[in-house]
Amino acid sequence: MSSRRKSPAHRRAQKPGRNFDPQAFLTSVGIGRTVQNYKPRQAIFSQGERADTVFYIQQGTVRLSVLSKQGKEATLALLGPGDFLGEGCLASDQPIWLSTATAITASSILRIEKKRMLNTLHEEHKLSDLFVAYIVERHNRTQADLVDQLFNSSEKRLARALLILARFGKEDAPETVVPTVSQETLAEMVGTTRSRVNFFMNKFRKLGFIHYNGGLQVHSSLLSVVLHE
Repeated sequence: MSSRRKSPAHRRAQKPGRNFDPQAFLTSVGIGRTVQNYKPRQAIFSQGERADTVFYIQQGTVRLSVLSKQGKEATLALLGPGDFLGEGCLASDQPIWLSTATAITASSILRIEKKRMLNTLHEEHKLSDLFVAYIVERHNRTQADLVDQLFNSSEKRLARALLILARFGKEDAPETVVPTVSQETLAEMVGTTRSRVNFFMNKFRKLGFIHYNGGLQVHSSLLSVVLHE
């Protein structure tokens, strides 16, 4: 009895996509994927350079900043484990980086070639679902940041920034915020002066919302500042 040879299209249809593990993809090396370690203050990519890689933070903290033509620098975000960087390169109309990413602590980051990322997103729905959910969450956070800047006081903006840095809501216990995040960087994120940040940090400490114990720790009680009218 003769057996018919399956066509390439049929073999692709039988591919067991259900066995694909997005976390394994994002935490291991492979075709088009390498892991690179960065030292504090080392640039991951720089504004104006060619954009052709998506990055996934496995460990560490990264500062995303932008430099104006007048030479003024602004901090856009501080990102940590589980965050993507450089996802804008997946858009056909972004050939260069529009910002600079710099490690502010020792960081381990997965580098995924643009073509490899696009192909995997197309082929593996589990990864595309995870990635789309992340992009939507990041978009919502950006909108919330804009509302925060427009309507809230600098005290509330600082409290919210600290809660985000502590990854509030993702863990039950308060996490240590990166000790090397300077008050200048916090001031850039909040849109105020370093002296105002220093004043509010001292106030938060006296009220027991934060404390220093080998690094800055943020307590969930700081949420009361954000919610207070």
